[in-house]
Amino acid sequence: MADIDDPITDREKVRITSDFILHAPPGEFNEVFNGMYLFFIFFNLNAFNISWLCIVFKIYISHFILNHFFKINFNCFSFQVLITEYGDLGAGRFLDPRTKTTFKYDHLRKEASDLQAADIDAVAEPWRAVIEAAFTPYVHNHYKHGVTSVYGTSNDSNITIIACIESHQFQPKNFWNGRWRSQWTVTFNENGGQVTLIGLLKVQVHYYEDGNVQLVSSKDVKLTLNVTKEEPTAKEFTHLVSKAEDEYQRAISENYQTMSDTTFKALRRQLPVTRSKIDWNKIIGYKIGSELKNP
Repeated sequence: MADIDDPITDREKVRITSDFILHAPPGEFNEVFNGMYLFFIFFNLNAFNISWLCIVFKIYISHFILNHFFKINFNCFSFQVLITEYGDLGAGRFLDPRTKTTFKYDHLRKEASDLQAADIDAVAEPWRAVIEAAFTPYVHNHYKHGVTSVYGTSNDSNITIIACIESHQFQPKNFWNGRWRSQWTVTFNENGGQVTLIGLLKVQVHYYEDGNVQLVSSKDVKLTLNVTKEEPTAKEFTHLVSKAEDEYQRAISENYQTMSDTTFKALRRQLPVTRSKIDWNKIIGYKIGSELKNP
């Protein structure tokens, strides 16, 4: 075991910094990144380590585990596009399946450029397009700021569809930020039958007014999807996703209420009847005032 006074190596500093960045709360990446960048400058870390920090930045932004979205202009229309690992074509290029284009993405500037027509998987595209058409209205109706991207690929006789959702609200003036992420994956062949629909649901909320509290929750889901023709399959796909995500959100709300009535009560004094916070500075002022009046 290293002595407590042993100096930290550059590699260890990079690891610590990377962990901070990869665990940055939603909506607060820039603040964490800027703090870590100052850390690098302060310790005079070399250019290789700065490059490594940029790689961590790319991982945070581009992978769906911690995704990002932006708007892309195409044929006079503006679309919101998810940057995910499923659209990563390598060499800094990403796929937008909705507009059937690829583009280069600058992770530091958060800008897209060099739009080009994409090579579309002709086998998977009819299924992907129909599922996207049914899935997009669901996302818009259930998530105020929701964005979705639906990917489709084929291998031999199998087709794989991956539908991703991201929705967030960042309220730094109110000292909280939150993000919802989910992805749904199904693999089937055109002969139809029952297949497994796999979902991964994640919620992260950070509240930091006079404290620092985070809610990080995730759930794995496995459902049975009946594959028939494109449109009926797309409708059932969307119905199953809607039901599962509704159940998860209700469970989180119920669990939070239970914790509020039990666990949190054991940790601190309950709010007064007015349900408003006590301003302890004013209380102290009132006490001092009364003592001056009644020596």
